[in-house]
Amino acid sequence: MCSKIMRKSIAPFVGLAMLFSCQGDLQTIDAVTQYDEGPVESAFNVEIIYSDHGHTRMILQAAQMDRYENEETYLELPQGLYVVFYDTLKQKSSSLSAKYAISYEDSEIIEAHNDVVVINEQGERLNTEELIWDQKKQTIYSDKFVKVTTEDEVLYGEGFESDERFDYWRILKTHGTFMVDTRGETEPDAEPETEPIQEQEPETHNF
Repeated sequence: MCSKIMRKSIAPFVGLAMLFSCQGDLQTIDAVTQYDEGPVESAFNVEIIYSDHGHTRMILQAAQMDRYENEETYLELPQGLYVVFYDTLKQKSSSLSAKYAISYEDSEIIEAHNDVVVINEQGERLNTEELIWDQKKQTIYSDKFVKVTTEDEVLYGEGFESDERFDYWRILKTHGTFMVDTRGETEPDAEPETEPIQEQEPETHNF
C-alpha cells in the first residue's frame, strides 16, 4: 500500500510575508522555503517490476521513495533498496542491497551508498560503501574500497567494474593475501602446495 505527500505552493505565503519586514517574518520565509524544497511526493513499501519482452528482468523494493523535481528529477530512497535480478528462466540470478540510494531519472543512474552488498548466482559477494549502477549500460562500478569474497579467497581493491548481474567482474588496484598453486607439472599425484603473496602492487585483474 502506498501513500503520497504532495508539495504545496509557497507563493501565497511569500506574498503575505512581504507585508512585513521584521526578523521573525524573514525566519518564516526561510522555513517555508525549506518546506518547499521537500519531495513532490512520497510512496512507501514500493515494489517496481522491470520487464523485457514480457519477461521479468528485475524487481526493486524500497521501504520509502521520495520524488524530487529540481534541476534534475530524481528519486531518493532514504531507507535503502533491495533488487533481485532474474535470468531468462525466471530464476533468481543475483541481488543488490544498500541502506541508501538515489535514482536519477534522465540518466538512469542509481547511486547506492552505505553497506552495499551484491551477491551473484555463484555465491560470490561484493561489499563496498558506494556503487554506481548504470541501467542504460547495464553495468555497476565503484572507485571506492571494495571487498569480494569467493569460494576460494577474499580479494580487496580500490575500484570495481562488472555487468549489473555481477557475473563478469574485475577489481582495480588489487591488494591483500592470495594463494597461488606452486605444484610442479612433474608431480601429478602430489598435494597442491600454496604460498601466500602479500600486498600486490596496484594493477588490474580480470576474473
